[in-house]
Amino acid sequence: MTTPTSTTLLLARHGQTIWHAENRYAGVSDIPLTGTGRDQAEALGRWAAGHPVDAIWTSPLSRAVVTAEPACRALGLTPRREPGLRECDFGVLEGRTLAEFAAEDPDAAAAYRADPVAHPFPDAEDPTAAAHRGVTALREIATAHPGERVLVVAHNTLLRLVLCTLLSIPPREYRRVLPRLRNTALTELRLSPGGQAALLSLNVPCEPDPRSTMTRGEEPGPIGRHGGPARKS
Repeated sequence: MTTPTSTTLLLARHGQTIWHAENRYAGVSDIPLTGTGRDQAEALGRWAAGHPVDAIWTSPLSRAVVTAEPACRALGLTPRREPGLRECDFGVLEGRTLAEFAAEDPDAAAAYRADPVAHPFPDAEDPTAAAHRGVTALREIATAHPGERVLVVAHNTLLRLVLCTLLSIPPREYRRVLPRLRNTALTELRLSPGGQAALLSLNVPCEPDPRSTMTRGEEPGPIGRHGGPARKS
C-alpha cells in the first residue's frame, strides 16, 4: 500500500531518433527525434491527458525535452530539466553500432558483452558513476514531490542501470535482464522516503501501436492499475 509520502515515478524513454532507428549508440550526442519519435511523443501526451501527473522532469538532452512537450501541453505543466538524467557517454561508440565496433576490436566487444560495467567502451563514462548520478537524481525528485505522481523522461541505458541499482540487481546484468526499454513506454516505480524502491510495472507502451513488433526475447508488459496496458519505460 502506498504511504502518503511515497512518490510514484513514471519513467519513460524518449522517442526514436535517427541513430536509434539504425541501432547506433546515442549518448551525450544531441540527436533529434525522427517523425516516428515525434509521433511517439504525441502518444505520450495523450497518455498524460488521461493519466495526469503532478510534475514532469526530463533529461537536459533535446530528444528527452521534445518528447515531454506534448505531455506538458496536455497538463499545463512546465518541464524541469535534471542534468543527472542525461544519457551515459558511450565514448568511441557514439554514433556507431556494436557490430561496427566488434569488427574493429572483437576482444573489446566480447568483454563488453560479457560485463558492460567492468568493461565499458573506450573513453566511455563509468557505468557505475552513471548509475549513481541517475539514482541520486530520482531520489531528489522523489523528495521534492512526496505523495505525488511524476513523469520522468530520460534514456534507455541510464534508466536500465538505475533500475538495476534500485532493485538490487547487479548492474552488470542490465543488458540481459532489461534488453530494451521501448520508446515512450512507461515503467512505474514507487520510491519511499527512505529510498526503497518498488517496481509496479515495466516497459509498457503508453498506447497500442499496430506498427510495432516485439524484439525477439521480449515479453508483453502487465496490465496497469489505472486501466489499459501497464506502463513501462
